[in-house]
Amino acid sequence: MHKIWMVVDPRRSLFLAMVGVIAVSGLLHIVVLSSPRYCDHWGWCATPATFTPGQPVGVMR
Repeated sequence: MHKIWMVVDPRRSLFLAMVGVIAVSGLLHIVVLSSPRYCDHWGWCATPATFTPGQPVGVMR
């Protein structure tokens, strides 16, 4: 194992691994937050409401 670390710089490889993890986690956060479940929570991609408050909800049969 020590021969591998003599060829590969551990600081550079750990830094690139950290950047990769941060990039993947950021991408996953963007995908989840732009899903319909969480989109209206933040309001940055919300569509206008199709109902008015207090209006009775139809029952599905």
